[in-house]
Amino acid sequence: MNVFINDIPLILKKSNEKVYRHHYDLVLDAEDHFSSKDLVGDVMIKRADTLLIDRIVRLMEVKKLKKLKSLTLVTNKKKQLIEHLKDQFKIVKAAGGLVLKEGKILMMYRLGVWDLPKGKLDKGEKTVEGALREVEEECNIKVHVLEKLPKTWHSYAFKGKKILKKTSWFLMECTDDSLMKPQAEEFIEEVRWMTPEEVLEVLPKAYTSIAFIVREYLQSLKSGKV
Repeated sequence: MNVFINDIPLILKKSNEKVYRHHYDLVLDAEDHFSSKDLVGDVMIKRADTLLIDRIVRLMEVKKLKKLKSLTLVTNKKKQLIEHLKDQFKIVKAAGGLVLKEGKILMMYRLGVWDLPKGKLDKGEKTVEGALREVEEECNIKVHVLEKLPKTWHSYAFKGKKILKKTSWFLMECTDDSLMKPQAEEFIEEVRWMTPEEVLEVLPKAYTSIAFIVREYLQSLKSGKV
């Protein structure tokens, strides 16, 4: 489960998974005393439980943890903690695509950040159908699905409610971009084909969840999995 709260990755790992302490700037125990000021860089907290999850979510929602890059919670009750985390939010389902054409990736510029085409599912709509619809509507292109990509979850507040949006991602190929244009009513200013190198240059100006999907694809490309 790839969760992003206030655009910061929150990662849950089982106690028996391999964790390399040298990958983290700070390693804590759930019972340690710490404040938001201590959470700097890549942080890991061991023996996480539901009480810690509640505290961490409050900190990540209320405090501007600008120096926190990622937070990894290690627990022997991973499934229980995931369900406890979900229970704190209203779940909204969405879908989107990472679109390819001749080795290039389709990126779009919306509300000051680089993004991938995506959107909420209509009632009763299947994820793959919603992903195709959103991509074609937002970019005015024709595509087909190649394979699934990892899902992402990100939180936000809407009308006083805590929302956790589950986005199902698909790798797609463009079959026709002759009429490509940004969907202005969705505040999209530009849609552009970029080389992987160009995408990596703009990722610092993208949401962390979008950067995660792009990097996952590029890593699989590098390893020959796609």
